[in-house]
Amino acid sequence: MRFMFVGDSMTIGRAGDYTWRYRMWQHLSTVPGGPYEIVGPRTALFDTGTNEPTSHAYADPGFPGPARRHLAGWGEGWQHMAPLIGSAVRSGEPDVLLVSLGLIDLGFYTGAEETAANARRFVAEARAARPGIRMVLLPVIPNVRAESDAPFAAEVARFNELLAKAVADLSTDASPILLAARPASYEIAHDTYDGTHPNASGEHRLAGEFAAVLHQAWGIGGPYRTP
Repeated sequence: MRFMFVGDSMTIGRAGDYTWRYRMWQHLSTVPGGPYEIVGPRTALFDTGTNEPTSHAYADPGFPGPARRHLAGWGEGWQHMAPLIGSAVRSGEPDVLLVSLGLIDLGFYTGAEETAANARRFVAEARAARPGIRMVLLPVIPNVRAESDAPFAAEVARFNELLAKAVADLSTDASPILLAARPASYEIAHDTYDGTHPNASGEHRLAGEFAAVLHQAWGIGGPYRTP
């Protein structure tokens, strides 16, 4: 079974990070039901020194090259990934997309309605490339900005409502889509290093939510165990 991680800065990670992708790879490597393969056109982390996605300095240098593959970008959201997902799916042939997008869209590019329209476009493009593809979508986790910016917090809440509606509208038996929940007990002050990006505990919580959905809904993998 082939998985592709799709996301923004929370998914690509910065130089020196483990990333939740790494935590998910560790999980899939130790649970029954394999073999599993990670696919995607990119492998790098974001280098905050050069502002380019060119670093390969993962916290664990033993993270295998093939398992580092992804489709994620610092500052990229639904509007950026919708035009890219078709070619990435045709090339990597993933069976399941694990998607965490939306915060950057709402913060810098588009309102809730347009962001939701881009999410629907993403789904259509992925299916055009691989009709039977499955997807797990994570709602936007409000970051520290939402604590002091009420209009932004409202846009996040509105988008999450629209994303849930899109999942309900678009999921089919042939190509099911699941909406994950905000990870239980995820706390901005405890699970991020800057109010947005996950630290080690946040990485485990994100990976754990995707793992729980896969296991509970589709019998893929097993329960997530935090070391």
